[in-house]
Amino acid sequence: MEDVQAELAALAQHLKGRREAILEAWQLAIRWDPKVTTGDSLPRVQLLDHIPSLLATFERALYTPVASAADTVKETGQQPAAAHGLQRWRQGYDLREVTRELVKLNECVVAELDAYTAAHAHLSHAAIAAARRVWAATCSTAIEESVSQYFQLQKQEAAGHVRDMESALAEIRELEQQRGDLWRQAAHDLRGNLSVVANATVALTHSELRESSRDEFVRILIRNVTSLHHLLDDVTSLARLQAGREQRRIEPLDVSQIMQQLCEGIRPLAQQHRLFLRSDGPPGFAADGDAVKIRRIAQNLILNAVKFTSDGGITVRWGDSAANDPKRWALSIQDTGPGIHSGAGKPLSNALEGKPEQRRAEPSVAADTGEGIGLSIVKRLCDMLDASIELRSVEGSGTTFRILFPRQYS
Repeated sequence: MEDVQAELAALAQHLKGRREAILEAWQLAIRWDPKVTTGDSLPRVQLLDHIPSLLATFERALYTPVASAADTVKETGQQPAAAHGLQRWRQGYDLREVTRELVKLNECVVAELDAYTAAHAHLSHAAIAAARRVWAATCSTAIEESVSQYFQLQKQEAAGHVRDMESALAEIRELEQQRGDLWRQAAHDLRGNLSVVANATVALTHSELRESSRDEFVRILIRNVTSLHHLLDDVTSLARLQAGREQRRIEPLDVSQIMQQLCEGIRPLAQQHRLFLRSDGPPGFAADGDAVKIRRIAQNLILNAVKFTSDGGITVRWGDSAANDPKRWALSIQDTGPGIHSGAGKPLSNALEGKPEQRRAEPSVAADTGEGIGLSIVKRLCDMLDASIELRSVEGSGTTFRILFPRQYS
């Protein structure tokens, strides 16, 4: 048994020295797999993710006594495997891609074990069998924990959609109570003519009618029609995305022009809330992308920030993502609001889990105007554009959403 343990320790040392080569082989296998495409736009550090930790788990287990190797795998392998599933969900992978990545890792490690066995004719059958059992346990734990974590996040997202729809129905009932006959009269025009109704009510505020009750009624009408208009837009957009009816249209863009025009349009709303809205980025910043979807992503996040920021304001920035990542560009929306209590290390799914009454403390949870729907739209649009989302929040200081887009698309 001591000889077998020594042979496994030598194998572990060899695998540690070959770890980079194994990762390169795995990365190449992923690139050539036609069923795994989401990772094509990720930089190497994000693609590797927690895979090196899984290989390190295997190496550590080989150093332990054979009888306790499986326990070592469970103790040290569950966390990086679950983190892999979480990260892949945030990066827009589907479940099949998550499992195929780990299957390709298994193939690469098995090939490395075969090569080591062929090069070391003196290696005992007991050591070979023990090493393969340890790797089987490591790979099994990785797939089980990663897929389980991914599936849990999918369930949380689905639950968030249900809560958003319940919130939408509650708002409709409230509007019916507030406007009574006027709602019934206008109901058949809500979908096609909400913009006309909103413009008409705005015009009424500038009319000669000065009765205080009429003015108060008009203000309520404007507020509620606008709120419902945004809600129906979000519900309709999410339905189109979930049904696969949205297509991306990639073309050369001037990102600076898109962002400046968007900020100019939203700035009056921010000023009504006594907030600043600043835009900061290089002029004429060029990239490929879908102008409509990029604008919608930014608009949802900016409106969310305006709604829940009571003091200070919002800063919108765009430009190069980093000096060592020339393939992507970054868009960030930073507010000075109360922050999201889930913290910087939590997944975006935490924001979709919250209850409506938590909105003041957690601005990105499901709100009575479909805030959870808005964030789901942001995530799905980012998935369509091969973009990734980074969230950083400090309680009491503010929240920053950072979106990384590809500069070019194949």
